[in-house]
Amino acid sequence: MKKQPVNEYPLKIELANRLFFRLYQCANMLHKTGTRAVEAEGLTTQQWAVLGALSREKAKAGMSIGDLARYLMVTRQGLSGLLGRMERDGHVAVRMDGRDRRSRIVTITPSGRRVWEVLAQPKIRAYYGEALSDFSIDDMTHTLHYLLKMLGNMQRIDAEQLGLEGEPEAQLGPAGARPA
Repeated sequence: MKKQPVNEYPLKIELANRLFFRLYQCANMLHKTGTRAVEAEGLTTQQWAVLGALSREKAKAGMSIGDLARYLMVTRQGLSGLLGRMERDGHVAVRMDGRDRRSRIVTITPSGRRVWEVLAQPKIRAYYGEALSDFSIDDMTHTLHYLLKMLGNMQRIDAEQLGLEGEPEAQLGPAGARPA
């Protein structure tokens, strides 16, 4: 008796639905539990991401708001309000770009660096330890690989939807994201 080929399409759609819903749940839990981990420092996960981006050696001289928005994959409008609050709290400084007066440069302040390095980092590391407590190095490596692969596909979709197929952002390939 010959086996009938299994139509994988319904299964693939069901698994995709479950996968994306779990990603949605993970993102929400990251915002909720991650913010709790650093709330004593007056930070949210969004502010944690901004300080992390600005604390990199590559961003020592600061980043334009546009570059920071692209790096974090958020809109400039969404980032603007966040930066306003962070500037008010003394974590970042926003100044006009000397080379292009239309552009503004964001830098981490000494106070922001202290909050990031001394106060937040130990709590973030402890949070990572708890959230990944039963993950092996291989588990984390594989998870990162697949998330980057998915991110690259989503960036390609985004570029196609915006008609930017030839733009540098659209040429990131399947691994997608720039390294942190």
